[in-house]
Amino acid sequence: MTTHPNVLSKSSLMHVFIMNSLLVSVCLVLVGIGCSGQSVRPVVYNANQELKEIRTPDILFVPTPQEVVEKMLELAEVKKDDLVYDLGCGDGRIVVTAAKKYGCRGVGYDIDPDRVIESMENVKNNNVQKLVHIEQKDIFTLDLSEASVITLYLLTSLNVKLIPQLEKLKPGTRIVSHDFDMRGIVTPDKSITVTTDNNETHDIYLWIAPLKKNDKKN
Repeated sequence: MTTHPNVLSKSSLMHVFIMNSLLVSVCLVLVGIGCSGQSVRPVVYNANQELKEIRTPDILFVPTPQEVVEKMLELAEVKKDDLVYDLGCGDGRIVVTAAKKYGCRGVGYDIDPDRVIESMENVKNNNVQKLVHIEQKDIFTLDLSEASVITLYLLTSLNVKLIPQLEKLKPGTRIVSHDFDMRGIVTPDKSITVTTDNNETHDIYLWIAPLKKNDKKN
């Protein structure tokens, strides 16, 4: 028996309504799963769209050993009211450690979307979202004036490239760098050597704004 497509019985209409309701419910569940499964990446994608210049990272990511992270923050005398900027944040461990140990705010910047994702996951896993956020940025375009502590693990040449930005920091801002100085162009206020558990040595340099520039040129 055939039924006219525009003429449905009351029971048929109820059946259609129930099926549609079930379909909508299933779709909402799937969307919810999709959203929760992608809780990090949409932010990163938005950052990618907002970044005016996307380019190849200057260096490959090599994580700073945790013992060195601790000593960097100690050397900078981080306090609860500090704002820590990590330039080239990698997996976010420096700002995460600062937030967990000192209760201060932190911002991690990296140009590599994979590192941004990794950092954001680290922030979430350590439950410091209220104190730390991660942004995908080219660090050489940043206004660093709001920071009271800046951490670096770049190359000497990249530290030197940052000098014009670092010269604009407010007095008393501390800059700490793992292993790389500023090629003698700026005299560090202090430097220490740390030996890790696996017997590796690492140098840490501290500068306090305003920078003390030497006559030595690039």
